Amino acid sequence: MIREIVEKTGAKINIEDDGSVKVASANGESIKAAINWIKSITSEPEIGHIYDGKVVKVMDFGAFVNFFGARDGLVHISQLAQRRVQKVTDVVKEGDTVKVKLLGFDDRGKTRLSMKIVDQETGEDLEGKQKAEGEQREAVAGE
Repeated sequence: MIREIVEKTGAKINIEDDGSVKVASANGESIKAAINWIKSITSEPEIGHIYDGKVVKVMDFGAFVNFFGARDGLVHISQLAQRRVQKVTDVVKEGDTVKVKLLGFDDRGKTRLSMKIVDQETGEDLEGKQKAEGEQREAVAGE
């Protein structure tokens, strides 16, 4: 696995006896790519976090997005946009790069993602922003 990461990213990786991992390269992008790849292998995605992803498959009911290393999740058609979506392909197509928020996992362990609560340009969490604005309005009204 390490050999593949080195070949694909061009970064040099050294695993120490104490378990620490050192990544080196003259190219900053190679370092980032190698670190992200290693993290995707050694850690789990966190609920509530926003990830960059790539649409890998489009179905009638939603789009599958690769968002965390080799991990894919479903953006249900109802989670694609703020408005009602008639066809998934009206919003995304295979190969599109999107920003998704990890909502959680269903009772079968399937990963649930949302695009509609993430600003696709800035990556800002719109759900968190709306909550903060609502709390701010309540605080002003309560004064």
